[in-house]
Amino acid sequence: MSLTANDVKKIAHLARLGIAEQDVEHYAKDLSGVLELMTQMGQLDTTGVTPMAHPLDQMQRLRDDAVTETDQRDHFQTIAPQTEAGLYLVPKVID
Repeated sequence: MSLTANDVKKIAHLARLGIAEQDVEHYAKDLSGVLELMTQMGQLDTTGVTPMAHPLDQMQRLRDDAVTETDQRDHFQTIAPQTEAGLYLVPKVID
């Protein structure tokens, strides 16, 4: 799939991007190359290939879910401008 200069201008408008007029052809060429690569990749036979979340065979190290700090809510609420029933009161910003 080959993109034209008009296609790039429409995409830039939709994405709210400012592209200089002299760069439009360069972007059209680069984006067309990316789309061509995606087309080639879509034609590959991937049967028997298992999906993976990470290219390296590693497990994510997780820390123990343990409490490391004491509850200081009452202390922080004493210095808050307004609280009620354990909640912080803030001005309404959306109607």
